[in-house]
Amino acid sequence: MITDREMSVVGRGLPEGFLDSEEMARIARDGLAPLPLDGRRVLVIIPDGTRTMPMPFMFETLERELGPRVAALDYLVALGTHAPMTDVQLSRLIGHPVIDGAAGLRRIFNHRWDDRSIFKELGTIPAREISELTHGRLNQDVPVALNRLATEYDHVLICGPVFPHEVAGFSGGTKYLYPGIAAPEIIHFTHWLGALITSFEVIGTAHTAVRAVIDRAAAMLATPVSLLALVVTHEGTAGLFCGDPHDAWRQAAALSARRHIVWLDTPVDKVLAVMPMMYDDLWTAAKGAYKTEPVVADGGEITIFAAHVTEVSHVHGRLIDQIGYHCRDYFLAQWDRFGHVPGGILAHSTHVKGLGTFDARRNIETPRITVTLATGIPEARCNRINLGYRNPSGVDPEAWLADDNTLVVPHAGEQLFRVGQPPDQT
Repeated sequence: MITDREMSVVGRGLPEGFLDSEEMARIARDGLAPLPLDGRRVLVIIPDGTRTMPMPFMFETLERELGPRVAALDYLVALGTHAPMTDVQLSRLIGHPVIDGAAGLRRIFNHRWDDRSIFKELGTIPAREISELTHGRLNQDVPVALNRLATEYDHVLICGPVFPHEVAGFSGGTKYLYPGIAAPEIIHFTHWLGALITSFEVIGTAHTAVRAVIDRAAAMLATPVSLLALVVTHEGTAGLFCGDPHDAWRQAAALSARRHIVWLDTPVDKVLAVMPMMYDDLWTAAKGAYKTEPVVADGGEITIFAAHVTEVSHVHGRLIDQIGYHCRDYFLAQWDRFGHVPGGILAHSTHVKGLGTFDARRNIETPRITVTLATGIPEARCNRINLGYRNPSGVDPEAWLADDNTLVVPHAGEQLFRVGQPPDQT
């Protein structure tokens, strides 16, 4: 059960500039005050360390505004299939010491997608509905299971940022439930659905088939849900919206489209995506490719520059080594070989490789662009997984800036680049 759709959303978003801490605190206070939380046990779902987010500020704000009101105020990190966070990492995330999964009175839980014992079965979305929601792309029953903590508390408060996203169109909102704290079946289903549509088409689009499936699954949760949605950049917070999870998310996504999408007049031949340290494997650092592919000309190249990245995926590396990186049609044409691979793994592969074609008769794959890794992943492994290699020690971003046909993106991974003109915002 989602909260009353008529509940107002408290918030403000700036097309330019940033909210100061006093205004952010006021928005949170005014948005949280009317929520029926007195004496209730509240579970706050938050992002992991791979999202830019003023989490220490929000943790202190929630402690101040909700701590005296509620019976419990605990946190669940929406890891999806990311690796669990250590106490040291959690301490850095929330800005308070975490010892044995607790920050004082507050418990901080890691979501464990690979532990079947933590899930509560909520039901099944039948195939006929899936066919309608996906516009006929898929036609199968989808079991819906969620971390049981979301069913054991009295209220769920999602607190997280909204960015353009390669699977759902925009992140945030109910996506923190699915795939954030969901069981593997719906995680893999939604990611493969996004791959079928292609990241090129989905990313930066508010209303997508993936979001429709996510919202349908969210409606199966009986616990009331509210949302604190933020729109942030590396420089500051541009917007904060509190209230109904659908309406607050829509307002945040509209602002994200203005703050996170950069429009270029013409395509570029090359991109250098400089990845920040918060992405510690290619699974996460690949966002540098997802979010720049739309501006790369046919035959162009994206270089992911991250010397600190030495692993393909801390969780899924073995499977990626087996299948490599390929375009969507490569897998579809050889489903007998790849149909057993979890959809989330296949989706990641296609998102990184980008658009392309596959001639099954001649066994020739033709990617639209080249994706090259200038990382700590060895050249031999890059070759095995079907990506290019460049020695990171030879990459000088300043030199790349001198080329008019090259786009250099510092702190890549959250801004989306597209060619053309932004849609009318009036």
